[in-house]
Order: sequence, then C-alpha cells, then structure tokens
Amino acid sequence: MEENQNRDPQPQQAQAPHHNQSNGDAKPSGGAGGDRAPGKRRRRSRRGRGRGAAAGEVREAGASGETRVIREIPATREIPAHREAPRAARAEPRPHNDPRPHREERHREERRRDRHDERRPSPPRGLALDPEMPSPDREQEIPLDRLDRDAVKVIARLRAVGHKAYFVGGCVRDALLGRTPKDFDLATDAHPGEVRAIFRNCRLIGRRFRLAHVFFRDGKIIEVATFRQNPVDVGDDVPSDADLLITRDNVFGTAEEDARRRDFTVNGLFYDPFQGEVIDYVGGRADLEAHRISTIGDPEIRMREDPVRALRAIRFAARLGFTIEPEVFEAMRRHAGELARCAPPRVLEETFKILRCTGASRAFELLRSAGLLPVVLPSLSQALDAGGPEARVRFQAHLSALDVLVRSGEEVSDAMLLGALLVHLRAGPAGEPAADNLLAELVQTARLPRKMAERTRMAMQAQKLFHGPPRRRRRGGLAGQAYFTDALQLLRVTVKATGEGAEALARWEDEAQRRDGEGGEEIEPSLLAEAGGDSTPEGSTLPEESTDAARRRRGGRRRRRRGKGGGGAPQAAPSATPGAP
Repeated sequence: MEENQNRDPQPQQAQAPHHNQSNGDAKPSGGAGGDRAPGKRRRRSRRGRGRGAAAGEVREAGASGETRVIREIPATREIPAHREAPRAARAEPRPHNDPRPHREERHREERRRDRHDERRPSPPRGLALDPEMPSPDREQEIPLDRLDRDAVKVIARLRAVGHKAYFVGGCVRDALLGRTPKDFDLATDAHPGEVRAIFRNCRLIGRRFRLAHVFFRDGKIIEVATFRQNPVDVGDDVPSDADLLITRDNVFGTAEEDARRRDFTVNGLFYDPFQGEVIDYVGGRADLEAHRISTIGDPEIRMREDPVRALRAIRFAARLGFTIEPEVFEAMRRHAGELARCAPPRVLEETFKILRCTGASRAFELLRSAGLLPVVLPSLSQALDAGGPEARVRFQAHLSALDVLVRSGEEVSDAMLLGALLVHLRAGPAGEPAADNLLAELVQTARLPRKMAERTRMAMQAQKLFHGPPRRRRRGGLAGQAYFTDALQLLRVTVKATGEGAEALARWEDEAQRRDGEGGEEIEPSLLAEAGGDSTPEGSTLPEESTDAARRRRGGRRRRRRGKGGGGAPQAAPSATPGAP
C-alpha cells in the first residue's frame, strides 16, 4: 500500500492490464478460474485488489480477455494514524530530548546502570567458602581468640561485598572488661534486605525496627543491625510537655550517627577486627575505665525517648558493679511514671533480665530507690511496704540466694525466677496467698503466659511436700512432674536464704538422681486440691483405691480402676461409677 502511494497514478493505469493478462488471454488468479461461467464476477481479496489494480480504480478481467472497471478508489486514501509515518521514518533514531526513549534503549540503559552500580557489587568467586579473614599478625586490642569465629566470618563476608561491619554493644564492653560476652552483635551499613540477600541462612525479624538474624549450627544466632540515626532531630529547646517516645526506629544512618543514638556510652563502642582497634565516638572508654553509667546526650531527653532505659541502666550497674551518674539517676526518678506507657511485654522481659543478671539483690534496691518498683510490680511493692523491714530483709535474702544460683551457671527457667521473687511473701490478712494475687496481676497487665504462671504456682506449692514426712513411693510421683526441677531449685534458694531445710534438700537431691527410675513421692491430696487437681477438701482421707483414681484423672475424666491380681473381686471406689469393672 505504501508503494502504491509513492507511484504516479497514470503509469500504474497503463501497466495494470499487463498484470492481469498475458499474450492477450485473461487468466484468473484463482486456481479454478478457467471453468467459471462467462460474465460471472471473480471474487478477489481486498489485498489482491490493491496489488493488481491502479491507485484510482479496481479492474476485473472478463471471459473474453477484456478488463472493466468495477469500483473506483480515491487517489488519496485515509491512512490510520499509527501507519501514517513511512517505515524509513519510523526507523530513524529519536532526538536526544525525547522524554520517552525507545524501549530497547531504555532496557540497555537499565542493564548498563545495573552493571556499574557500586552500591550492590556482585560477590567475588568463592566468597561463601573462603572470605578474607583478619590477619593474626596485626596487633589487636581484643584478641581474636576471644571473639566468636562465626561472627568474624559474617563481618568478612560483608566486607567482601563492599560493606562496613563492626562488633558493637555489650560484646565490646564485656571483652574490654575481661568478661566473657554472652552474645556477639554486629552493626553494618547494609540494609536488612541486603543482608538477607548476602546470607542464605538469614531471617529478618522485628516490628519496631528490622534486624537480621544469621543462623549457625547448635542454635547460634548472630544478630546484624543496620546503622541508624535518631528518627527526630532533638535540640536543646525541646518543650517539657513534648512527646518524645520513640515508636519507629528505621531511619538509617552512618556509624557515628548509630553510636550517638544509643542509650549509654559504654554501649556505644565499635570494634573492627580487621584493623584491630576500638572505634569510640561517644567517650565510652573513659566511662568504662571509671566504672560509670552515663547516657549519650541529655539524660532527660534519653529517658523520655525510651523509659525502659531506666531499667537497663539499673541492670548494667548491678551486673557490672558500676555506679550510675547522679544526673542520670535524678532523670530516672523524675520520669519513673513514663514507664507505664511502654509495652508491658518489654517491661516484663527486662524484669526477667534483671533477675538473671547475677546482681538482682542490688538491682531491686536501685528500683526501689528510683521509684520504679511500684510501676513495674505494684503488688510486690505493696506487700513489701506492708511487711515492714522484716519483709524487705527476707526479700533481699532470697534474691541474694538467687544470684548465687545463677552465678553457678545452672540453667534456670522464667517460672523459677518468678518463684524466687514471690516465695518469701506471707499470706494476706484474709488468708489469701499474696503470690497468687501477684501472678494474676502479671497475667492481666504484663501479659504473662498463663502456663508460666501455673507452673510457678505449682513449684511454690511443692515446697510443702519437700518439708513433709516421707511417704510411700510410687512411679510418676512428684519427681516425675514437669515442674520438679523448678521446685527443687526453689528449695535450694529457700534453704540458702533461711538456713532451714537442709535435710529435706539432701533427701530430694538424692531423689532427683533416681528420677529416671521408679523414684518419686506420692503427691499429697490436699496440695492437689489447692492446685486444682482434685476436689477433695483438705484434711480428709480417701481409701487407697479412691486416691489412686483421683490421681489418674485426665482431662476432667476419671479413669476406672480394675481390681488387683489374684482373681479377687474388684474394689470400687466410693466416687467411681457403680458397676465399673
């Protein structure tokens, strides 16, 4: 069609008969055109008409060989807009100022940009197997043998792909103090998504801020965080009634900005194992040598940004034996009420960390002095105030015994920690157990799991059995219960705090060694009634068969007991179903 437009109409009319006839005979283009009746029109496609006819008319060959005009076509036809430009013109390159480049040019530009993008260089060959490790010949402020080897491998791989990565936080602090770090945390300029792309054994966690966990064998986890900065630029002229509570903390920054956004100077230290030096932006080395806890920046602003920092300051001071700077301690006292605005699970988690810090006795003294104990544990604070100095002395003795147990390296559960916190409490004026009230309050306000609260209650009630007279042994007794380990550790704490019950402790420790055999003691029915295991009132006696049937209850149903061997008739319990076999 484009060629027909470029030709001169007159020559095409002269050549039109030449295409439709040869040697004076008209030949149809169809395969069976010769057998067609004379005068009958031949049906041709629209495409064929355009090729065989002139630009101004459509012709048809008759039976006698002569052609005639069927339909005239205008010389100037309307062409659709998308076919208006000639093919040669469409193939020409677009001008440089064209806002819409050609699709292929755009794709080539994207591929070129991806190849030369320096932010995400491709890892070198063999990176997963042999990353470059720090040279042992370089002088190190912290020896490499005191650092976790897997954490060093993570840093080596991040450095191999062009990122910065350092040890940060408590591991640097503890290593400089000569302590064994509990875990090794890393900080890098790589975003969480980039860390996950580099490590196949990585998972992202966190809602308030995203963290990357790199998993290794035996359950080891290396936590990798991205450099961050304060989400709000806080100045010196902040109003006293301004709300500075941090709810989102995903503003990325540099290493220096990340160090200055942290809570305390002793936690703002970085360590580069490849350079072998400590990076200090906040003066943490001086406070570490002075054994002092001080905030980075204004203490007032820091405590208003995150009131949980008050609990962290107390934990670090109790665990490390440091003193809290006076300005920081006064800010903690002024903003103690702000702690109620924090998430209850965070406060409960920090409470458990305080109980595990091997300095719980001093930590709770600091909590009471700073006015934080009534906010964290109101029922416990009221019980201590009502009990007077004697109750506080008894409470501190149990916490000191707990510190000795944790310091020994023995694994303790959260249920046992709660038991050590509450076992010293006396019953209330009406005879109700104060520990049960506090557990119910923690379940309602601090989202303490009910299963953990029940396990704590059972471990405390088992203390009565420990001090009772020996009873008939049977398989599946107290030593076979799930809470037996917690109850026995709680007995050790009580004996250490009060100096009473050493004989019972020795007897039950021997029983624990035979725990896998048939050892164990029968559970007292009265204690089972208190724990919700039976409805028998305290002080009543049950026949032997009825007692066994009560202990075999599963899911609220009483299991029927068959008679003993020897062919004797079965003895039915008084509460059993009549006619039971």
